[in-house]
Amino acid sequence: MTLPANVDIAVLIPCYNEEAAIASVIADFRNALPAADIYVYDNNSSDRTVAVAREAGAIVRSEPLQGKGNVVRRMFADVEADVFVMADGDNTYDASAAPMLVHKLLDDNLDLVNGKRVHEDTEAYRPGHQFGNTLLTSLVAMIFGKRFDDMLSGYKVFSRRFAKSFPSLSGGFEIETELTVHALELRMPVAEIETSYGARPEGSESKLSTYADGYKILRMIAILIKEERPLQFFSAIFGLFAAFSIVLSIPVISTYMETGLVPRLPTAVLATGLMLMGFLSLACGLILDTVTRGRKELKRLQYLNVSRPRS
Repeated sequence: MTLPANVDIAVLIPCYNEEAAIASVIADFRNALPAADIYVYDNNSSDRTVAVAREAGAIVRSEPLQGKGNVVRRMFADVEADVFVMADGDNTYDASAAPMLVHKLLDDNLDLVNGKRVHEDTEAYRPGHQFGNTLLTSLVAMIFGKRFDDMLSGYKVFSRRFAKSFPSLSGGFEIETELTVHALELRMPVAEIETSYGARPEGSESKLSTYADGYKILRMIAILIKEERPLQFFSAIFGLFAAFSIVLSIPVISTYMETGLVPRLPTAVLATGLMLMGFLSLACGLILDTVTRGRKELKRLQYLNVSRPRS
């Protein structure tokens, strides 16, 4: 599958203690994309990842702030290219699929092509991780729109427009969620293609903490809802306050209708306060919704200000 000669392609590989796998990853991507520049960004590895990557012929750089999100932010800022291919350094992703993903991006003028993981080995993609991925992907789809089935895949191809307009804020594995929501919020042209996903080689260990990183991803989703959907977020808070207020006020109103008295004054005050807090939350949502629209327009203009890949 021949790629256009005038398109600059960069392969971006974030790495942390991948001495056992990184040489194979570099060799596989060099075979798949011989004209591409291969960058390995080391994230404070304590093994020989840096030395092995240099010996394999990659351009090696470092990011001292720990976490994949910090590495991705640095890669997008430092590297100049028309197309960015990002994959983990654990040799679980199929490098031979890269030309197909890049072709899809260029031929259809897309900004993001996501590599959906397809596996045969249970050890490669444990059932617990599959369940968590499905749950989190479904949650994002319900709020921001369903365009991906494997949001947390680390195998992605980006246009220059995407990379240079992405305001990365996260520090760890929640970066995959932020990348997805960025594309969905700006309604970028995207696609998802199935790619093979294999087990790690012997000596390579996963850096993903199922519960800790799952919590961080959930937290990132909540933050993104607040930032990108403030009216819905604060309307939900209004609904909670209003519901509690109504429940508390029912016996107070009932007693007042029967006797003309309000013997439960603290309950009445609490119900009134809860309702006021609810309306205050609703007002915050309305105001922030207007602010968010302006921010979204600015992000869209920044996105359009970056040129498309040469086709």
